[in-house]
Amino acid sequence: MSGNGLSASHSGVSVATGVSERVRVVLADDHACVRRAMAEWIGRTSEFEVVAEASTAEEAVSAAREKRADIVVFDIDMPGTSAFLAAEELHRQRAGTRIVFLSGFCNDRYIADALAARASAYVTKSEPAARLLDALSKVAEGQTYFSPEVRDRLVVDDRGVRLGEPARTRSDSLTDREAEVLRHVARGLSKREIAKLLFISARTVERHVANMMAKLGIHDRVGLARFAIREGFIEP
Repeated sequence: MSGNGLSASHSGVSVATGVSERVRVVLADDHACVRRAMAEWIGRTSEFEVVAEASTAEEAVSAAREKRADIVVFDIDMPGTSAFLAAEELHRQRAGTRIVFLSGFCNDRYIADALAARASAYVTKSEPAARLLDALSKVAEGQTYFSPEVRDRLVVDDRGVRLGEPARTRSDSLTDREAEVLRHVARGLSKREIAKLLFISARTVERHVANMMAKLGIHDRVGLARFAIREGFIEP
């Protein structure tokens, strides 16, 4: 294990196909100033080229397809479709594109979701900015990178990289769709707004909310929002 993160062999060849060819990167973050700063910083390197920026996960998938991206960097906490579900869709559309997740949170659920989405890297925002470049370089070489606090929750063996002995919590009973609805409830969105974002009916949102309340033993939306923040479903 590296002192700066966990690096392991990743199936496939390097996305960099030639010495002079820059690795094509798409950045997805709903904070425009943060996204712009990252793009300018990464673009100064000779190794990487930021070919598109996106404010939602859906936009990132479209941009990656259109721009033939080698790597997509997803901020985990964005409005709309979750970054994890978008990453899975991206794998279906562009199998060779690698996924990097960026987050201010390091909890078991996010790590497990990232691994399930076949992430090549998970970088926490508490790390120095230069660490993102380290992660991108390793991913471009066909390796994986996980920040030290993420690495501490992982096991690497002949089965690959996996979450080590995660503690079971009430949130584990939620489906992926319920967890996605919960994130939006915690942000204060109405059921109609959530329905529009997720392309489902308001009645379906209502059913997901009712199911979550029954599973979690919570009786109102305020309680759901507090639970979501406490369990790390959204950044406070």
